[in-house]
Amino acid sequence: MDPAALAALRQERIDWRFRSAAPALSGLTLEEAADRRLNLFTDGFFAPFVVMDEEALEHNLRTMAAWCAARGVVLAPHGKTTMAPQLFARQIEHGAWGVTCANAGHLRIYRAFGVSRILLANQFLDPSGLRWLAAELAADPAFEFVCWVDSVRGVELMTAALEGTQRPVDVLVELGADGGRTGVRDTATALAIAEAVHASPALRLRGTGGYEGALSHDTDEAALAKISSYVDGLRELAISFADKGLLNGQIIVTAGGSAYFDQVANELTKPWPDGLDVLPVLRSGAYLTHDDGFYRQISPLGDHPRIDGVDSFRPALRAWAQVTSKPSDELALLTLGKRDASFDEGMPEPQLRRTPDGPAEPLEGHVVAKMNDQHAFLTLPPGSPVEVGDWIGLGLSHPCTVFDKWPLLPVTAADGETVVDYVRTWF
Repeated sequence: MDPAALAALRQERIDWRFRSAAPALSGLTLEEAADRRLNLFTDGFFAPFVVMDEEALEHNLRTMAAWCAARGVVLAPHGKTTMAPQLFARQIEHGAWGVTCANAGHLRIYRAFGVSRILLANQFLDPSGLRWLAAELAADPAFEFVCWVDSVRGVELMTAALEGTQRPVDVLVELGADGGRTGVRDTATALAIAEAVHASPALRLRGTGGYEGALSHDTDEAALAKISSYVDGLRELAISFADKGLLNGQIIVTAGGSAYFDQVANELTKPWPDGLDVLPVLRSGAYLTHDDGFYRQISPLGDHPRIDGVDSFRPALRAWAQVTSKPSDELALLTLGKRDASFDEGMPEPQLRRTPDGPAEPLEGHVVAKMNDQHAFLTLPPGSPVEVGDWIGLGLSHPCTVFDKWPLLPVTAADGETVVDYVRTWF
């Protein structure tokens, strides 16, 4: 990545755009603000806010990097999870082979911060975006890029938009499945697409790719077998392309969200036919912060681990909100809603209570029953200690829909209150 771009990011000044930032930080750069080491609760931060735990982040980075190295796969984490260049840089420092994006807008942000190897895990048919990509490839020989194709028509549109390009654009044929999203559904169509790519002067076929996470949200034997069968299909398709002489360069075969990356690695690291130089690429992104919901339940390094001898990931995101109202002994309202926290894969989980004087203590038996735009409905059990003015710390599910709500996230030390850094997101 570009050290100058990252350094410039830390010189951005804090102002009214960052709604939870303490007024004492106004006018300071992110770097200067980090040096202040303010306290979330005593130095004026506005509720609600979402923070990241530095120790959990570092643990997850090291754990995933070590596991990938041991399993013989490389990682191109989905940057759309965070859209935070500072976190991209840390992932690359911990050995990430590249970074994955989902669309042209993401791609442009990645390039602005000097990401030099990018997978676009989607079809890329926008003529304006393709022409911009061609210019980026021509200007930077070190820039490596690959995206998906899943139709002959798509190949034709890309070829037309890239007419005259100096460097061919690398593509992977995307394999889909019944009940999945994009991607071809049968071998005959896949071969027709591969042959169309091979004939295109603007494209180069590098292998196969896909996403297995849409096929199941379970971890029983049948679900895991379904995932393995799908990934095995990616292998077979890549081998058939190689047999027909349709591939160029090192073969890339990629899958792997954050729910089944163990199953993906199991399949992609099986022996390949002699003479095939294959690079197995995982794209897991949510591992970085993990969560207190969906991924905690389904990840191979979650609460029900499927990988032996490796420490589980730790949740690195927490929301804090105040109790603003207590209409009855059974209900309290928090200053946090759908605009502030994820809710698409489960409600926030009340975990801690902090009185205005502190410190934070565990909170059990409390549930967020529902959320409105700006309120969370906290169900109180008999004898609940919760009172108006208390702070409630909440675990969050599905980090992909947390980061898009917070352009600036404090990073806290081991005490959970002292802010040691700030992470800027770009959605």
